[in-house]
Amino acid sequence: MAIRIRPVYAAPAWSDGLRILVDWIWPRGLSRENAGIAHWAKDVAPSAELRKWFAHGSSKWADFKRRYFAELDPANSAVELLIDRLRAGAVALSYAAREDRFNNAIALRDYLSRRLGRCKS
Repeated sequence: MAIRIRPVYAAPAWSDGLRILVDWIWPRGLSRENAGIAHWAKDVAPSAELRKWFAHGSSKWADFKRRYFAELDPANSAVELLIDRLRAGAVALSYAAREDRFNNAIALRDYLSRRLGRCKS
């Protein structure tokens, strides 16, 4: 299982594997043709309320992840689809945020890694 985190504005790379956009809104100024996105998983993006509250504040990171994971935990077919795609090969979770250390793609990678760890047992 390989999960990469890639800015959506970065040129697609062969090593990305399947590029999946994990934002609710399509990135401004980027055409679908140039994005190299195979799947737009907006159903796994954080809620608008959570995104606005977090605003990529590093001091809120731990609480953001806890709240985001709580949003993802209910039986979510979009999460299950991502897990299936991860089992099939490399995936790059793509995001449009300017913040590259505290964003929903990184939190989602942590969540999926934890879920996959539980699924293996």
